[in-house]
Amino acid sequence: MILVFGGTTEGRKAAEVLEEAGSPYFYSTKTGEQDIALHHGTVISGAMNGEAMLAFCREHGIRLVVDAAHPFATQLHETIARVCSDLQVPIVRYERIYPPRNPNITWIDDYSEIAPLLSLQGGRLLATTGVQSIGKLKWLEKEGVKVIYRILNRKSSIQLAHQQGATDDQLCFYEDNILPDADAILLKESGLSGGFSEKVEAARQKGMRIIAIKRPKDPSRPPLKGEENNGGWRVVNGPYGLRRAVEKLLPEFYPLHSGLTTGTCATAAAVAATIRLLKGEMPSEVPVLLPDGETISVAVGYGDGFAYCIKEAGDDPDVTNGIEVRAAPLSSPQEGENLTPVPLGLENFEVYAGEGIGRFTLPGFDYPPGEPAINKAPREMIRRNLEQLSIINYQLSIILSVPNGEEIARRTFNPRLGIEGGISIIGVSGIVKPFSEEAFIDSIRKCMEVAKASGTERVVINSGFKSEQYLKALYPGLPAQAFVQYGNYIGETLRIADELSIPNVTLGVMLGKAVKLAQGHLDTHSKKVTMDKEFVCGLLDEAGCPINIDDITLARELWERLPAEKLAAFSKVVIAHCLEYCAPLLPKGNLTILLIADDGTIYSL
Repeated sequence: MILVFGGTTEGRKAAEVLEEAGSPYFYSTKTGEQDIALHHGTVISGAMNGEAMLAFCREHGIRLVVDAAHPFATQLHETIARVCSDLQVPIVRYERIYPPRNPNITWIDDYSEIAPLLSLQGGRLLATTGVQSIGKLKWLEKEGVKVIYRILNRKSSIQLAHQQGATDDQLCFYEDNILPDADAILLKESGLSGGFSEKVEAARQKGMRIIAIKRPKDPSRPPLKGEENNGGWRVVNGPYGLRRAVEKLLPEFYPLHSGLTTGTCATAAAVAATIRLLKGEMPSEVPVLLPDGETISVAVGYGDGFAYCIKEAGDDPDVTNGIEVRAAPLSSPQEGENLTPVPLGLENFEVYAGEGIGRFTLPGFDYPPGEPAINKAPREMIRRNLEQLSIINYQLSIILSVPNGEEIARRTFNPRLGIEGGISIIGVSGIVKPFSEEAFIDSIRKCMEVAKASGTERVVINSGFKSEQYLKALYPGLPAQAFVQYGNYIGETLRIADELSIPNVTLGVMLGKAVKLAQGHLDTHSKKVTMDKEFVCGLLDEAGCPINIDDITLARELWERLPAEKLAAFSKVVIAHCLEYCAPLLPKGNLTILLIADDGTIYSL
C-alpha cells in the first residue's frame, strides 16, 4: 500500500499518476480542504504527528510513502523521514521544478535575515509567505513597517490570520489576481507550480524590491538497503519520474510498466559521453530533462570509447526493446566527413548520425529527405540537455549509433515510411507509457502523414500483411506509402484520414473484423469485442441465406458455409452495415469498403 502526503499541486499530480494503476492507496492532507476526487485512492485528513503516522503505516501495511507536501512543510518532512527510517519504508519525494535563482533577487535562508535588509520604516511590505508566517513577521510592524499579508480567501485561513494578530485591512487574497502596491515583496521559493516566476514578474513591473526565502533542504535519513546514497530520498519532479520510481520500488502496484523512448536513450548516451569526455567521470545514471520540464534519472553504461543506454520498452511491445543506443566522441575531423550531421542549433557542439540510424527518404516528416531519422522532439531534448552541461567553452563532436539498427528496422514500420538504413530516434514525451494502443495509433498517424505527402490519389487502409497483399494487387499503380495498416483501430484511422483531408480512402477488411465493424465496433480487438452470433444471424437473414451457425467459432468459417450463389449478397449486406458506421467519420472524403475473403476474392457494393 502507498501513502501520499499531498494537499498541493504536486499531491494532485501524484494522485493522477497513481490512479492510472487502478490499485488502492491513501491520500493524506492536513486540512482536508483540497478539492480532489479519487476513484482508487482513499482521502484521509488531519495532521499526523510521528506516533500517529507510525501507527497508521503499521495498521495499513504502508510499503511506500510519496511525500508531495509543500516544500516548506519542514516538520512534516522530518516526521516522514523519521517514521520511514524506523519502518524501513522507502520515500519518494515529489519535488517542484524550480527556475534558476535570479541574482537580482535578495535571497535569504529564513525570516531572521529580513531585518537588516529592509530599512522600510514607514514603508509597505507585501508578504506572500502564507498564513502560517504572519506570527513570524508581526515584529516588523513595531519597526514602523506596514505589512500586508496575501492569503487564501477561505474561512480557516482568515480565522488563523486574525488569531495571529492580522487585521482585515492587512489582508488581501490570491483570488483577487491583483498585486497591491508595496515597496518590497517577500516570497517563498515556491517553484513553478507555486507561481514563483509570475509573482516575481508582477513585483518587478511594480518596481518592488524582491526578497525570497530559499526552500529548505529535505531532511536526511540513513539510506535503505539497495538505495542510492541520496540521503534516503528518491527525488522526482514530475509524473513520469514518479511512475518510474513506484514501478521500481513497488513493481506490483502497476499491472503494466513504462519504458523509455529511443529519443531519451540517445539523449542519455550523449549526456554520459559528454560528462566522460569533459570531466573524466562515468556515472551509472545521468539526469535527462524531458520535454515537459521534469528531470528523470536514466541508467547508462560505458564501453571502449563510448557511452550507451539500453532501450527499455516496459510492457509496451516493441522490437527495439533491449537495443543499445551509443554516443561516442568523434575521433578525427576526417571521420565526420563520412557521417550525416544532425542540426541542433549548438554553435560549438556537433552531433552526427552513425551506424544503425536511418535516413528520411520521403517527405512528410519533421525534416526533409536525406536527413537522419531523428525527430524534432529528440533533437530538442539532446540540445537542451547538452546546453545544461556548460559546454559553451568546448568544441565537441558526438556520434550517435545503434548496433544492428539496420537489421532491427526491417521489423518496424520504417521501410513502409521510407526510412532506410536503420531505426528512427523518436518519442514526443520521452517516456513510453505501457499502452500499446496509444503507440500504435501514433504510428498510424505518421503512416497516414507520409501517405499524404507521397501525393497518392488514394490511401488504402487494411488490417495487416495478408489483406494488404491482396489490395496491392488491386491497386498496382499506387506507391507503397499509400497502404497503411490499421490493426484494429479502424475508427481512429478514419478520423486521422479526415483530419488530414485525404480525399479518397479504401478500407479493406476481412470477415472476422467486418462482422464486428458492421455492428458498430470501430475498435475490433478481440479483447474488447467478440463475434456476436445473434447479430451475424441477422446479417444472414437480411441476405436471404439463413443458415445454422451454432457450431462455428470464427467468422471466416462462414465462407465455407455459405452457398456460392449467396456470397455476393451476404458481402453486400456486411459492407452496407460497415458503411453506416464508417462513412460519417470521413464526411469530406470518399470511402470505399472492400470485403476480402480468405482466398483473396474481393467483394464490394
